[in-house]
Amino acid sequence: MSTGFTGIVIAGEVDFPPENRAQALAGAGDLIAMALAEPGCRHYAWSADPHDQGRVHVFEEWDSADELQAHLDGDAYRGMLAHLAGFTILKADTRKYRFDLKEPVYGPDGVATAHFVTGASA
Repeated sequence: MSTGFTGIVIAGEVDFPPENRAQALAGAGDLIAMALAEPGCRHYAWSADPHDQGRVHVFEEWDSADELQAHLDGDAYRGMLAHLAGFTILKADTRKYRFDLKEPVYGPDGVATAHFVTGASA
């Protein structure tokens, strides 16, 4: 079912030398907690890729562009940039996606579907 929710998803990857990744993630916990406490932050997850020893996956979900902008202008984001810079970022690719329809993957019949049932097909 559609929730009528609109928002922004941030998804991406940050690559470090493999020997730096664990420390970079471990030291980011307080900054992640700060971001999660910010208005409009629904999800803020940084996780190690089990197949690439230097890669971290980034996933964030924000209620609005204004709330995301407040985060980008704030202490948690600036602190994260400063923190991660100490671990030699080799490559970073993060993308933002705006959405206006959100539905579960599994329909009422319990079957997974790629199609949206309450809005226009994508």
